[in-house]
Amino acid sequence: MTSRLPTGSQTVGPFFHDCLLREDARRNILAPPGVAGQRIRIEGCILDGDGAPVPDAMVEIWQANSYGRYNHPVDSRDLPLDPQFSGFGRSATDEEGAFWFETIKPGPVPFDKQRNQAPHICVAVFGRGLLNHLYTRIYFADDPATADDPVLALVPAERRATLLARPTEVDGSLVYRFDIILQGSAETVFFDYQELEQLR
Repeated sequence: MTSRLPTGSQTVGPFFHDCLLREDARRNILAPPGVAGQRIRIEGCILDGDGAPVPDAMVEIWQANSYGRYNHPVDSRDLPLDPQFSGFGRSATDEEGAFWFETIKPGPVPFDKQRNQAPHICVAVFGRGLLNHLYTRIYFADDPATADDPVLALVPAERRATLLARPTEVDGSLVYRFDIILQGSAETVFFDYQELEQLR
């Protein structure tokens, strides 16, 4: 009788570049001309626990428009809905682990009946070896509302900086830097998806 030993496990894919990131499926630019709001660019890298770039990952973002309304049927609040702004983007990482988006700064969205959340962008990270996607948020370090955000207040103070995008000006454009670190002492704060949905 032959023994039936389990074979070594392997990660399938990723197939992002062949399927979700074809030339006709790229979604780096969320804000074409005419979209209302402050135009910004987000740039960053995905790094592993050793600080090495992750070249075959994918980053998705979703956000409210400049008025603080999501382009989603569940959000029926009486706020303007910009028909040119879907609020959804998708970017591959390159050989240096870099990703980018051109979008607008989102408006505040409700947390509860008394409080708003600070402007933020929701992020999902897909990559080799990640059987479950990672979810995090981008907050804006230069926005005064960030200091009072009720979700950010749930994060230990010493780790909140991992969720802050830092502004710079490049050729007259506002660029925010936001790196995502998958492991280690400087690991980005990641949220449980179900908890994130309840907070969004």
